Amino acid sequence: MAVAGSQGQAPTPEETLAWERERRTLAGVAAIVAALLTLGGNILTSLALRDLPTAENRIVTLTDALRAVTNGRAVPPGRLAVQAEYLGNHATAPIVGAILVALGTLALFVPLAYLFRAARARRPGLGQWVLVLLALGVVLFGIGNLVTNLARDLGAQDFVSAADHSNSAAADALTRSPYAVGQVLAQAGTLALGAAIVLIALNTMRVGLLTRFMGVLGIIVGVTIVLPLDQLGIIRSFWLGALGALLLGRWPAGSPPAWRTGRAEPWPTQQQVREQREQARRQSTSERAPARGRGPRGRGGDAPPAPAPPPPRPQPRATAEHGASKKKRRKRRS
Repeated sequence: MAVAGSQGQAPTPEETLAWERERRTLAGVAAIVAALLTLGGNILTSLALRDLPTAENRIVTLTDALRAVTNGRAVPPGRLAVQAEYLGNHATAPIVGAILVALGTLALFVPLAYLFRAARARRPGLGQWVLVLLALGVVLFGIGNLVTNLARDLGAQDFVSAADHSNSAAADALTRSPYAVGQVLAQAGTLALGAAIVLIALNTMRVGLLTRFMGVLGIIVGVTIVLPLDQLGIIRSFWLGALGALLLGRWPAGSPPAWRTGRAEPWPTQQQVREQREQARRQSTSERAPARGRGPRGRGGDAPPAPAPPPPRPQPRATAEHGASKKKRRKRRS
């Protein structure tokens, strides 16, 4: 591996960062180029075949073909023959589109190999076989699809100039031997490339090189390569473009900390996120609550004692004595 410490030991963070700085621009540009080639090639092919005739009224069943042969008539051109003739007359754009997609697939190796090496420098347990799987997947997937498309398009061109325009002749022209070989290569490359992308995206997310959004989206890209859910490569192209922006330092939120430290910076788990939120909530609540045992000016100390109620006013004695003297006088008179 290119990233290596002295005497074959694990690289130090300084060595890792130095290696990544030297190749980061190349990896970012390659990711953007791969995105543009993939999306552009698929769009070009789709636009070229948008008017492909359905020819529903030209379907020739086996019964119709046998009846025509029995009556000594030629089997009429069916749906497949009509579509093959259209493809043969408009084969240039699909051929160019297939070449662009193949080049985009090969360019995909550069940023993904860069991510693999950066992740392995922070997680030495990641096996070298993942990089081998990536290389096999890129080559088999790109070359296999290219051979398949070229065999189909060139066969359609030959069908246009052929004398036999039956459905069987169209099927033979569209599915020549290179077509079958390309299908086998493409299927093997699909499984290898999809698995490699999933593993690389997962491990780079675990060490903190990719955000959770980018890591999960990379896993989705690997799945959509195996399952035909992204025929135009829109999800793949978007992920590659975002990856290029991240590697080139154009990510809106900035690069994750692992790119600056050279070490693994795992993202917090959901449980840790909940605990941090709960701790922040408690701290915020305690700061807003009024502190107990503080004086009027916010200084520490005991609260001042509450003022004692005023004592009751004493009754004047003169009034009491005056009432008693009146009672004595009344007794004397009596």
